[in-house]
Amino acid sequence: MSQVEFEMACASLKQLKGPVSDQEKLLVYSFYKQATQGDCNIPVPPATDVRAKAKWEAWNVNKGMSKMDAMRIYIAKVEELKKNEGG
Repeated sequence: MSQVEFEMACASLKQLKGPVSDQEKLLVYSFYKQATQGDCNIPVPPATDVRAKAKWEAWNVNKGMSKMDAMRIYIAKVEELKKNEGG
């Protein structure tokens, strides 16, 4: 598991053609943020900003997870999305 593998997964995610559910997007986003920045370090957005609040909550769930674990899970999730697409 390396930074290169993580970066390749980031690149391949952008190339997915098939639809990805909002829930899966949030999951991938949360592991990306945890892997690149660590624990959620921004204030909770207002409830009126539904999208920002959902992203904050998804990231905050991973609090305490190591960056390496988050990278590993991110890579696995991207691989799963690629398989579901048939790629």
